[in-house]
Amino acid sequence: MKKKLLAGLLASLMTVSFLVGCGSNNTENVTDDNTQKTEESEKTEETTNEEETTVANSTPRNETLYFNGQQWGTINNWNPMSANSNNAMAIQQVDSARVLIYETLFLYNMLDGSLQPLLGESYEWNADQSQLTIKLNPAAKWSDGTKVTAEDVVYTFDTHVKYGSTTGNDYSAYIEKVEAKDDTTVVFNSKLDDAGVPINPLKVIEYLPKVYVMQKAYLQTVEARNNNEADKVKEDVMDDLVASGPYKPYYDDDQKVVFIRDDNYWGTSLWGSLPAPKYIAHTIFADNAAGDIAFANGEVDVSQQFVSEIWKMWEGGKPISTYIDDAPYYVCATMPTAFFNVERRGLDKAEVRKAIAMAVDFDQIISTAMSGYSPTFKDVPRSLMNPTAAEQALVDQAALSDLQFTGKDIEGANKLLDEAGVVDTDGDGIREIDGENLSYKAECPEGWSDWNASLEIVAAAGKEIGINIETYFPDANTFYDDMTTGNFDICMWSPPGASISNPWTRSMALLSSTYNELEVNWSGNFGGFTSEKADEILAKIPTEQDQAKLKEYYTELSKIYLEEVPSFSLMYRPQVFHTVNESVWTGFPQQDDGNNIPPLDCTDGYGVAALYHLKNIE
Repeated sequence: MKKKLLAGLLASLMTVSFLVGCGSNNTENVTDDNTQKTEESEKTEETTNEEETTVANSTPRNETLYFNGQQWGTINNWNPMSANSNNAMAIQQVDSARVLIYETLFLYNMLDGSLQPLLGESYEWNADQSQLTIKLNPAAKWSDGTKVTAEDVVYTFDTHVKYGSTTGNDYSAYIEKVEAKDDTTVVFNSKLDDAGVPINPLKVIEYLPKVYVMQKAYLQTVEARNNNEADKVKEDVMDDLVASGPYKPYYDDDQKVVFIRDDNYWGTSLWGSLPAPKYIAHTIFADNAAGDIAFANGEVDVSQQFVSEIWKMWEGGKPISTYIDDAPYYVCATMPTAFFNVERRGLDKAEVRKAIAMAVDFDQIISTAMSGYSPTFKDVPRSLMNPTAAEQALVDQAALSDLQFTGKDIEGANKLLDEAGVVDTDGDGIREIDGENLSYKAECPEGWSDWNASLEIVAAAGKEIGINIETYFPDANTFYDDMTTGNFDICMWSPPGASISNPWTRSMALLSSTYNELEVNWSGNFGGFTSEKADEILAKIPTEQDQAKLKEYYTELSKIYLEEVPSFSLMYRPQVFHTVNESVWTGFPQQDDGNNIPPLDCTDGYGVAALYHLKNIE
């Protein structure tokens, strides 16, 4: 590994702790008669301040794994039911949940699509997928030393539902109830339709690697101190939390978040050891530039930030590594996409939509906007699948080859438009329909530099084929309003990445008409596309267990997508930017290292297994 050779040379330079200043308020204490605080209380306060500064600044560098790009701003709470925790380092439940403090039943591995054991030891569906039985690991314990039981799993689900959390509102539409059969056996009962068929088993199994299990006794304590009031329960700070994970909260303020390892962690029976770092720390940087500088200097070990032309760091002598030694450097699992509003004149025609997509120079997007961090559409031909092996196995590429386009096909795009009768009749260089020029705005949020650059390339393609496309980069909130209400011509957004319920969830986000009647739509298919055939297939997939049939369904959906082009992906993109500096720690996941650990920053889903392979460079 050429990038790792420099690590040993720099190790001696990195033994000093990374220090970040910590502000404090020194409000003077006074007695009722306004006399000065006593000498004893002065000493007590000084000691307290010194202890806080020590915690914040001086965890030993060779015992601390530092991050950037995960946590921005001050933590609000430690509550998995909260909609406003701002606590990404501890509470992140997107496609693969972050499992440093709270834990899920299983861990999703995006490399092979598997669910790996954690609090759950095994799972099994019954024949019609109406019941999913989970066997818990009998060794699993809470941080207070008590056992994790089936009652905890049941009470977690019931509490989410009772208080109307986002999790409860989502999964209660698919899970009828959760039952404890004994201390280590849990049964998830699927909600059934009128014909007695499970509504969506995919959403039931998605719960397992995504939703944190919380302790029943602790939840009852939280309920009691908040008088069972839903809003208060959901926003309880929970800084006295009981959890089952390998780390506990240690220190946090507006500059830094630190977790400390629980040396009594039950998971030694599962992993064979404790995780290598004693401390997990995240400095809260002002912006990406500050985080990048700290990363380059070895003050950060794991970076989840987009760094342009990352190879220049190791070519410049830095002990920097990515999961893959050569381009695209990262595992891409999501697909930022340009959505067409199919109700706009011209964009209601598949020929116009496809011509725009065919004309775009995707290789330029990948090489410039993405710094090469994506396979090309020649390397991984486009479909509804991301580039991971697990998803590629679910589509017949040969059956799609005549429909797939790789970009910069100006001649083909012009021919398609000409044959459709979409021509320039007045000689101004812009094609018309019913006498009106085809003119559109392509938008995404201001400051999203790689996305902004991508849409500039889309706009340039439009001019090549006689369609006027201008870029529009409003502030994020304005963009969100436009996208979710359909107030756009072309907008850019990412559909779901890699998860146990994908590629179905992504296929829904790209093709399903079920979202078209929503006044505010965050779910997908933002442009209002409708295909009865696609809807029929999407409805069949969640209950289908035959892999050959699933491949047939996803291939047919991809055909519809490539023929109708309601949207088109501009690139493949890493689910996270897993980039590491090996000045202090080595042993991070690498492609083909034999460990099958996904590059998910040592924190998400089965990516947490990386913590048990790390070694200090000394």
